[in-house]
Amino acid sequence: MHEKILGLAGAAVLAMVVAAPTAAAARETISFGGSYAAGTVLIVTHERHLYYVLGNGQAIRYPVGVGRAGKRWAGATSIEGKYRYPDWSPPADVKRDHPSLPYVIPGGSRRNPMGVAALTLAGGGQYAIHGTNVPRSVGGFVSYGCFRMYNADISDLFTRVTVGTPVVVVQ
Repeated sequence: MHEKILGLAGAAVLAMVVAAPTAAAARETISFGGSYAAGTVLIVTHERHLYYVLGNGQAIRYPVGVGRAGKRWAGATSIEGKYRYPDWSPPADVKRDHPSLPYVIPGGSRRNPMGVAALTLAGGGQYAIHGTNVPRSVGGFVSYGCFRMYNADISDLFTRVTVGTPVVVVQ
């Protein structure tokens, strides 16, 4: 009986390991024919991908979780701030939908949805490109307008961008 339980548990762990993306599998350098300048962050919402344009016909492609129906947006902005383990205060619409949330969740808390880092976007401070404490949400239509990345990927992007880096979001 114990062998059967251990066998099922082992199979479940193996399935989780196989299903869980690694940082190497999450991001990749690709050929890129877009007309964006090197150093631009391009987010293509319908693809659920973020591209960091390297120039010379290449970009790094990262999977991202994007806004759910009615929460998606498009436009040009820039990175306004860079933060490691940021505190999180739910915006008014999130707080309205989830009134039991505290007004502030400290950075580093397992309940903090920002993960290990956040890049805030200019234009009111409501949106960010950030890590996540729910990695299975990456690749889905899941947020209130922010862009969720695997923690390893936001850490990588964090080192590549500066305040003022242009960000373009297209549907």
